[in-house]
This record gives sequence, structure tokens and C-alpha cells, in this order.
Amino acid sequence: MHLRYAFRLYPDPGQRAALARAFGCARVVFNDAVRAREHARGAGLPFPNAAELSKRLITQARHTAERCWLGEVSSVVLQQSLRDVEGAYKNFFASHKGERKGKRVGVPRFKSRKDTRQSIRFTANARWKITETGRLSLPKIGDVRVKWSRVLPAVPSSVTVILDSAGRYFASFVIDTDSDTDRARWNEPEPGSAVGIDLGLTHFAVLSDGRKICSPRFLRRAEKKLKKAQRELSRKQKGSKNRAKARSKVARAHAAVADARKEFHHQLSTQLIRENQAVAVEDLAVSGLARTWLAKSVHDAGWSQFVAMLQYKAQRYGRAFVKIGRFEPTSQVCSTCGHRDGPKPLHVREWTCPACGALHDRDHNAAINVKQAAGLAASACGAPVRPGLVPAQREETGSHGTPTRTCAA
Repeated sequence: MHLRYAFRLYPDPGQRAALARAFGCARVVFNDAVRAREHARGAGLPFPNAAELSKRLITQARHTAERCWLGEVSSVVLQQSLRDVEGAYKNFFASHKGERKGKRVGVPRFKSRKDTRQSIRFTANARWKITETGRLSLPKIGDVRVKWSRVLPAVPSSVTVILDSAGRYFASFVIDTDSDTDRARWNEPEPGSAVGIDLGLTHFAVLSDGRKICSPRFLRRAEKKLKKAQRELSRKQKGSKNRAKARSKVARAHAAVADARKEFHHQLSTQLIRENQAVAVEDLAVSGLARTWLAKSVHDAGWSQFVAMLQYKAQRYGRAFVKIGRFEPTSQVCSTCGHRDGPKPLHVREWTCPACGALHDRDHNAAINVKQAAGLAASACGAPVRPGLVPAQREETGSHGTPTRTCAA
């Protein structure tokens, strides 16, 4: 299973300049490749393959006056930029033919130096390494200081250097983990332990065992600070240095909110996967709810990110993960006798079943129904639970807290 571990980088001024050159060269090669394919399409010619683009846009371009500065960066970075173009076009054609799930992917567009996110990727061919002092040695950039927040579980196969909108640098390592080693890290939960989760806004999550997880509402709590920073930005003259400083301040404030939300999701998802052998959630229509009057609260909750974390952690540690259909009437059915009482407005938080007389908390009853609809009710009574098939997840972002040691394993 491939995972990503991200760590904060602190390059010095010279290394920042070298990284800026690398970002710019990778962006130019990407745009040249997109332009070459667009010209071929307009002329009715077959698309040039990767080998032809590499020879024309990198090898030959380095010896021209217009692109001679491509030789100042590692050739691996430029080759990976061409691979990104190939991957973008493959995704576009697969989406256009209906072979790719999810939203339709558009045609690759040109990158801009004003994009809020810049990145370059180094593979093993680039001969990057982690030094004995815990620094990240990158070709034609130097030894960059890294803030290690945890130990890498295996030798990484590649590293991506990222510059985000807040001006922070990160190193994202790709790790190929071993399933047996991952499962041995945690003790096995009690046999048959399973939980159903009902996601909401008042409470972020209500569990079938009765526990309620309060919603932190990170965006709502930071709104006052964000409004002030955005007001200051709107008063600055466009193109001035003060406007650039104000824009960076707004970006840092939003990044703090996103990081706090992600850390909360990581901690809660890890706790649920560690304690249970099976987890069931409801497939919510987040994109539809994000177009209602609850849009800000829905985005603030970040349900999709949390469910994705549950899914890949369940696969990594050998747990069962079940996602029931979004049209399952979990809030309308009595979890005791199975009587369907019909839809109820949102202000009704408790109701009594007319068939058996049981008094239900709306969210707790829904969580129990999620567990039963996933087929985990029998397992909760003692039957063994087997992990189901879930798609692979390629991302796991490391926390950015105080480092526990100075170098990676």
C-alpha cells in the first residue's frame, strides 16, 4: 500500500532561489508539452509520445538560447513534469470515455507562476538522500533542513517538494508499507467489535454505542480573524508589496484552519479504527449539501476527508469498512422494532416509536441503523468480522507538531 508522509522544510535563501528555478523550469516544460499536444490536435496530427517530447522539449531545448536555463535544474524534475502531462491526458480521455469514476476531468490547462501551489518531484534516479544529520539532500538544491515529526516506516521511493499558498515548503515522501507490519503495530480489538457512525453538524459524529463527538467548527471559530485579514487585504493597492504580505497573511490563516481540521480527522479516524474491527458510515451527498444554505457548515465539517481517512486506514490495518447507500432511511426507522415512521424535520431531535413505544435520540438511532444496514449487527453479537474490499488510498499527511527526533529512520 502506497502512503505519503509530509514533513515541513526550512530552506535557506539560496535554496529557496534554487527551488524557485526548479518550480519555474518544471512549469515551462509542462506548458510546452501541453502546447505541443494542442498544436498537434489542431493540425490533425497524432499526439507526440513521451520520448519525442522529452527529446524535443528537454534534450534539444537545453542547447537553444531560449531554453538554455533548463540545464540549471535536475533533469529528473523535468522528466517527471512530462509524466504529469501524460497522466493528465490519460485521466481526461478515460473520463471522457466513461472509464474513470467520479466527476469528469477537463483538458489539461497551462500552469501559471501565480498558482497558489507549486511542486516538483524527485525519484530514485535523481539520487536524493537523507543525510546522517537528518537533512534532505536534493540535486542542484543542497541539503535542506527538515522538521521530522515522526519516523519513516520504510525507505521512501520518491519525494515531492511542495510550496503551498501560505509560503510553506513541504517534503512529501512516498512509502510502500507492508500490511503484516502495519497490522502488528496495533493490538487486535475485541472480537466482533463494530460501530456505526452518523455524521452531522451539531455533533460531528454520533456512534452506535451512544458516544457523541462534538463538532470543533474550526472555520466558525476563526471567522473573526479571517474577516479582519481579508478586510486588510482588500484595502491594499494591487501589485504592491503590502498586498503580497496581506495575501500571505490570509493564506496562513486559512492554512491553520485546514491543518487543525485535518489533525482532528486523523486523530478521530485512528481511534475508531484502532478500537473496532468493523466500521460503517453513510454515503452522504456532500456536493449536493454544499449547494444549500448549510454550505459553510458542511465544508467546515469536512466529511469527505474524514470518510476517506477511515477507508484507507481500515484497509491498512485489516479492518472492515462498509459504506451504505445515501437513500437508506436511517432517521425514519425504529432501531428496536424496525417500524418506519416516515421523514421528520431537522428540529425533531427525539421521537417515540408508535409501534413499540421506544424513545429514540434521532442521531443515535440513525447510527444504530447504519450499523444494522451494513450487516454488522450480527457481528457485534460475537460473530467474526472479515475485512471487506476497499480501494487503495495514496495519501497520508504527517502531523507538523514538535519533532521527536532529529532524523528519519
